[in-house]
Formats: sequence, structure tokens, C-alpha cells
Amino acid sequence: MASQVRKPRYGDKLEVDIERLDERGRARGRGRDESGEYDVSVRFALPGSRVRVLVLTRRRHRIEGIVSELLAPSPHSVVARCAHFGACGGCSFQDFDYARQLDEKRRIAAEILTGAGLVPRDQEELVEACIGCDEPWRYRNKMDFTFGTRRWIEVGEPPDAPNGFALGLHPREQFKKVLDVRSCPIQFERGDALLNSVRRIAFELGLPAWNLATHEGFLRHVVLREARASGEILVDLVTSSESHDLIAPLVAALLSSHPEITTLVQNINTRAASIAVGEREIVWHGPGVIRERLAGLDFTVSANSFFQTNTAQAEKLVALVLEEAACAPSDVVFDVYCGAGTFSLPLAQRAREVVGFELVESAVRDAERNAAANGVANVRFVAGDVVESLHGSDLPRPDVLVIDPPRAGLHPKVVTTLAACEPRRIVYVSCNLRSGARDIAGLGIAGWRVTRARPIDLFPHTPHLECVLTLEKQ
Repeated sequence: MASQVRKPRYGDKLEVDIERLDERGRARGRGRDESGEYDVSVRFALPGSRVRVLVLTRRRHRIEGIVSELLAPSPHSVVARCAHFGACGGCSFQDFDYARQLDEKRRIAAEILTGAGLVPRDQEELVEACIGCDEPWRYRNKMDFTFGTRRWIEVGEPPDAPNGFALGLHPREQFKKVLDVRSCPIQFERGDALLNSVRRIAFELGLPAWNLATHEGFLRHVVLREARASGEILVDLVTSSESHDLIAPLVAALLSSHPEITTLVQNINTRAASIAVGEREIVWHGPGVIRERLAGLDFTVSANSFFQTNTAQAEKLVALVLEEAACAPSDVVFDVYCGAGTFSLPLAQRAREVVGFELVESAVRDAERNAAANGVANVRFVAGDVVESLHGSDLPRPDVLVIDPPRAGLHPKVVTTLAACEPRRIVYVSCNLRSGARDIAGLGIAGWRVTRARPIDLFPHTPHLECVLTLEKQ
């Protein structure tokens, strides 16, 4: 009896042709040996390249591995702009031609929607080309940097390089260490100098950084925001305690070095969770907010406000939502998960009435302030649980639903409640197309079908994908 051919196992190597990227940003390709052909998943490889992969795990004909050698580069590879690329976890595809990034994102959107049965495979043209950034660099108006006590040593540094105090971003797949970021080509241009000053001053003052392992220390995050329309800058120092004596010298030195700072706040986060949001906020300088303009409307943005981080693409996103909503002057629009009113206020300029629903009360307060500042009177906002709010007795029946849920998508009860509203049209803005497809499948039970899908890239050089989906009742 002939012996069975051994299949790949841990430590084996396999040559793989990389064909595509998946929604998580992993490279996928086919590898073959004498035992058969395998679907291989690796990080840090580009479509069109050929790589040698070290096998980590195999389940049937699926292999997870890491690239051990680049055998042939992708014809779509470019030189990355960032000195930290390869180590930093912030960007995945700076070395991938931007036009090809958009092609991959459109293909991924089509793959998810057809795989979920929401778009027939013979009607993939319903998924349009991904709308890209006119300038895919320096596009972020907000960056959240982390302090740490364990600095990531980059390739090329001497083995005895300082490995303590750090301020920057996490290395790829390393959440207990911090990579000292000196320059970030996707954040707003003035952010680099601000970041380096915060690091230098904090280090000179001997302020203790937050230890991500023991949950001790003082400095946790610095969040930098710039309003593109006004040029105003907000600096948010997130600390573990108020500690006036510790923070005051840092604030004074930073304002002295950077008079361009419009407002500076301190957020106190006493929890173990590593998030740049505090339970209390102290305004040290300026009004505590900056002024931005979007879709012809003025918005105030605070340290903890949600506001689209790519202002130029947010303009395009709002235009897409307005176009797909196609409001008539007599329409009532429900904006579900409305945030600070980014969609609600432009919609109100076209509809008879807009009702915004939002769980986060601070976001509702921001939305109400923004409506008042712009003189928009035909909009109201409802704070609280969305299902309970949608059952309000004083609500009109909506003609159009705009839904912009968090990444986790909608609770099944919300799907059922929204379907029962029986609007003329639904516009679903998805920041996670996998959960979006699940929600739309739930709406499909009530007869709703996708008639158009329009991907838009709000985060160049990353796997993240936004998609505006239009649904009609069939």
C-alpha cells in the first residue's frame, strides 16, 4: 500500500502566489506542494507578489503563515513614505499603489455583498467603484497617541538603545509596547511638531508614563485635532489623575512652544481600559472646542466629540448620503445613530423635518448646539435607547431612514423596529460591511433589497472601508 503524502505542518515552507487582500487586510493566495493546493493567509504581502511562507497552522486546505522571503515583488508595490512603516500598526498598505488599494476595496465590498446574497453575482455592477481621496496623505484631522514605559526597538537601532519612555502608536500586533513616532504622514502636517514637543517636554519634566502592563503612571494619551476650515488646533492630554502640580508645567511649556494651539484640555481616565476618553474634563486654555465646517455648515468639535477624521472625504460621504436619500421638501427623515448631526443638519436643509436618534447624550448635546449655531429649526434629537425612542408616540412616520450604526451593527430588535417604520427608502452607511450585510439581510426578510452600493475610502493605506448602501422595498 502506497504511503500517504504528508501535508504541510508547522515549520514547513510553501511558495505562494498572492492574489488578493481580505477585509482584515491580510494577503490571500494559493500555494501548492505534492499533497495538493492550499488557500494561504499571511500578513504583509501584496497582490501580485510571490512569497515563501512559513506555515504556522493548517486546517484542511487553509493555511495561516508568515512571510519568510519575498521571491518576486508585486508590480503594484511603491516606496512607503513613513520611516516607521513595517513596524507601526497604524497603516498596512503604504507600499501598495493607491489606485490598486481602491480596486481591492471595491472587490472586497462586492465579495461580501454577493457572498451574503444581497447582490446577485450577475449584478455586481450594483457595487460601484470605490471613491478615493484626492490627496491620500496628511488626511487625518485627529490622531490619538499613547504614552508607554516599554519602547519598541526598531530595526537598525543599537541593542542598547533606550527602551523606556515612549509616545506614539502600538507596533503591529503588539499592544503592550509603544513605538516612538516622530513623524506620521497621514496626520495633519502641524501634528508632527506638536507630538514631538509633548514627548520632549514630558520627558524633560520627568513625568511618569502610563505602564500598559501594571496600570500605573500618569500620562496616558495625547489627542491632537485640527479643524481644516478654521485652522484651529485642540490638544487633549489624557491622564490617570488630575494632579495639578504634574500637569501645569507641561501645559505652560507646550503653550509657550506652540502659540498656534487654540485650546488645550485635560481628560482624566481612572479606568484600566486604554482609551483616550476621560470621566472628567478640565479646560486649561481656550474655549474647549474648535470650529469646523462641513457641507456648508458650522460644527463645534470637542475633545470627546465624534467627528469624521477625514474632512475632505467626509464632504464626499455627506454628498453621497444626500444623493441617495433623495429627499423631497415634504419628506420626514429619521437619522438613526445621528452622532453630532453630521448627516441630520444637511438633510434638514432638504426635507420638511429630520429626527435624529442617538444613545450617547453628549453627542445629542453637540447636535443640538450645532443645529442652533446654524439656525436649523426643522430638526430635533432624541437621546436614549433607539428601540424605545422609535416607539415614541409623538413621532411622525418617516419617508426616508438614514442609518449610520457603530461597527458592531444593529441589535436584531432595532432591525425589526426600523423595518416596521415602512419608509420609502433606506440609506445604510456601513463602517463594517460584514455586520452591515447581516443587518441588511434582516431587513431583507421584510422585503428590502440593495439597489446600489457605493464604497468610499475614508482611511487610505488601511483595510477600513465605508460603504453607502441604498435599499428599496421590493
